[in-house]
Amino acid sequence: EYLQQYRGEHDIRTTWQARERIVVGLTGGPEGRTLIRRAARLAEKGAGGEVLAVYIAASDGLKAVSPKELAVQRTLVEDLGGTFHHVIGEDVPSALLEFARGVNATQIVLGVSRRRAWQYVLGPGVSATVARESGPDLDVHIVTHAAAAQGRGLPIARGARLGRARIVWGWLVGVAGPALLTLLFKTVVPDLGLANDMLLFLTFTVAAALLGGMLPALASAAFGSLLLNYFFTTPMHRLTISDPKNIVAIVIFAGVAVSVSSVVDLAARRTHQAARLRAESEILSFLAGSILRGENSLDALLERLRETFAMDSVALLERDGEVEPWSCAAAVGGPPVGRPEDADVDIPVGDNLALVLSGRALRAEDRRVLGAFAAQAVVALDRQRLVGQAEEARKLAESDRFRTALLAAVSHDLRTPLAGIKASVTSLRSHDVAWSETDRDALLEGIEEGADRLSALIGNLLDMSRLNTGTVVPLIRETDLDEVVPMALGGVPEGSVELDIPETLPMVAVDRGLLERIVANIVENAVKYSPEHRSVLVSASSLHDRVELRVVDRGPGVPDAAKGHIFEPFQRLGDAPRGAGVGLGLAVARGFTEAIGATLTAEDTPGGGLTMVLTLPRTATGPPASPAGHGAG
Repeated sequence: EYLQQYRGEHDIRTTWQARERIVVGLTGGPEGRTLIRRAARLAEKGAGGEVLAVYIAASDGLKAVSPKELAVQRTLVEDLGGTFHHVIGEDVPSALLEFARGVNATQIVLGVSRRRAWQYVLGPGVSATVARESGPDLDVHIVTHAAAAQGRGLPIARGARLGRARIVWGWLVGVAGPALLTLLFKTVVPDLGLANDMLLFLTFTVAAALLGGMLPALASAAFGSLLLNYFFTTPMHRLTISDPKNIVAIVIFAGVAVSVSSVVDLAARRTHQAARLRAESEILSFLAGSILRGENSLDALLERLRETFAMDSVALLERDGEVEPWSCAAAVGGPPVGRPEDADVDIPVGDNLALVLSGRALRAEDRRVLGAFAAQAVVALDRQRLVGQAEEARKLAESDRFRTALLAAVSHDLRTPLAGIKASVTSLRSHDVAWSETDRDALLEGIEEGADRLSALIGNLLDMSRLNTGTVVPLIRETDLDEVVPMALGGVPEGSVELDIPETLPMVAVDRGLLERIVANIVENAVKYSPEHRSVLVSASSLHDRVELRVVDRGPGVPDAAKGHIFEPFQRLGDAPRGAGVGLGLAVARGFTEAIGATLTAEDTPGGGLTMVLTLPRTATGPPASPAGHGAG
């Protein structure tokens, strides 16, 4: 998204080969499945390759394709990890190249043309045109398939909106055809009679109407009438007719030619309208289906609209009132316009919303589809905001639950050390009892232990608050576990932990301070639940691109069903007297672990107990791992 925005802001049209993006051109025929699979294999060869299948429906007509086949191909490309796109374009090769450059594609996969050999007289075909016009920044793969050169069946006429090539061919057939036919009759073919001559001339008029529309057909009818009069009726080589029967024949010929031209042109217009409606219905069907399946976010919906009409940018603008300035609710493509008046196309949606498009002007008939897109965009915007409000409500409910649980959990854990500190201080200040040095040391030790418990509790509460508010920003750098782990054990009793950290262990890429807190919380939890006179083992090893730190205890262990819950706040393993604390240690450790890009999981210790496995990303440099280690108590 940011790359597309940068390219749009700097008017960059050429392809940036940041990674392989392979566009598959689909015709709706069965060969599309072969092309999609070939593109998927090409994408697998490049790291992070992406497949984008596109079906282009010409706005002036639509080939007789099977919606079921298109649906099958869409499912196939999505199953292979790609995306399916439906685009309207005036000219299929140009629309395909414009789409490919718009998505920064590096390769295009097309099938061998299904045209028969004689059809190449009318043009080179889509594949050849795309290959010729792709330029040096796009590689074009033309793939053979079972349907090659088998034809397409009867194509739907393109109707009133004809391309330049078809209009030129219409004029050539309508004007040059009768002239060549006259030359042929006068030099080679014997006299066939005026009736047969008129039928053959009428054939060129009908062909001109089919190819170029009304004007070439009318010109062909007029030109044919003149040729028949000049070369085939007496007196010859004069624009006069002596036989009344020939006058009637020429008039009937002209009338039939004009009538046939009108009927053919009207049929082409009706076909164009039907094809246009079919194209619109297919796009709206895809749109409605994806909306009902919940696949389209607002941004995805606007991106589909931008692709469909080949626009530079699409935005949904809103304002609070008629006098308030417009603000952008969502936008895709290049920089959006600030007001509907500045856009090439704008669709008002109520009084305070407008769908605006920049890039080119669209025809009036396109506004039907735009209106449907605009209505769906408003629905998507409302749904997006409802989802946001629901998420906010969920967070508020979670925060309330957290506060309630916090108050319930810390009420005892705060009161107990405070009561002990208060009792020890009161005893020391009392003049009624003469305390020995041993008693005074015991009371001071109790005060120190209570203060340490309060400090640890408050530290965990602050850490949990930082995690909940998202204010933990790790500073990732190379760190040596051999230095961090011993520092993390300062709060545990001496002799309760055994270290097995190889000196040649690779460096890890973590936040040093957060890693120290993670290890401290895990080890303190292990020591808390370990039997007396059984030390906790902290070992480390290197595995490929990661380093594993294991904290092994011989305590009661945790059932498999409860392993996923021990990392939640306020979870404690039973009600053992030594299990003091509010149950935040492992929750804080898991939160910090995710913040530095590591993982923390729980496993059973063989023979009984629990093993915490901290998996850390290793750096690219550093000495190889060694099986040797050192112990510390």
